[in-house]
Amino acid sequence: MIAISLQSGSNGNCIYVETGGVKLLFDAGISGAAAEERLARHGRDIRQVDAVIISHDHGDHIRCAGVFQRKYGLPVHVTARTLAAARSRCELGRLHDIRNFKAGGTLRFKDVSVHTVPTPHDSDDGAAFVIEGNGKRLGILTDLGHVFSDLGRLVSSLDAVFLESNYDPEMLKNGPYPRYLKQRIKGPGGHISNAEAAELLRSAAGPRLRWACLAHLSEQNNSPDLALRTHREILVPDFPLHVASRYAVSGIFVV
Repeated sequence: MIAISLQSGSNGNCIYVETGGVKLLFDAGISGAAAEERLARHGRDIRQVDAVIISHDHGDHIRCAGVFQRKYGLPVHVTARTLAAARSRCELGRLHDIRNFKAGGTLRFKDVSVHTVPTPHDSDDGAAFVIEGNGKRLGILTDLGHVFSDLGRLVSSLDAVFLESNYDPEMLKNGPYPRYLKQRIKGPGGHISNAEAAELLRSAAGPRLRWACLAHLSEQNNSPDLALRTHREILVPDFPLHVASRYAVSGIFVV
């Protein structure tokens, strides 16, 4: 199994996963041109992708789903509630190949399973994902709301994970956001902080976990260096950590 972060953050999200002959994109929050070009850097053709799977209705995860379908012919897997909510948020355009799933269920592509995990994030019917193929399990765990029950058990079952590490509490407290937005971010339907993500990894990561990629970092309330430093202070020093960029494609991560 391999994974590539095409972009991660409130300005747009998209992750590519390939395993068992199946090629999947998770979320469509970046332009089709950017996704095509960034995949091509790693020798991948977006037109060969089997499906786009949408986590929730916020624009940074779904706004370009229509382009992905119309330009590249990719079926879009999304819950009915997520699609309805997204249409009220952003202009998706015509979508003719929609495959609905229910959060909590499992999608199957040949011998690959995508387990969908309901989250308490403040979206309508949002989900995180665990991709299982060739005996490996990769988590895409962002926009979590808070460290909810069973999240630790889920992390302990993974071989690798993209894990939300959204904000630093002091930067959020002293930053420019209005009070209501600060409350939303740190509240039960918002995001998890650097320290919360690190404590989750420290307490839940099992011996099979090969690496974690810190994802969905805030531009205003975090930085890659700060996120890594916080995790290094809490985790064992040699645990492999990466950071998914808000602006650029990652390298190829092997699971």
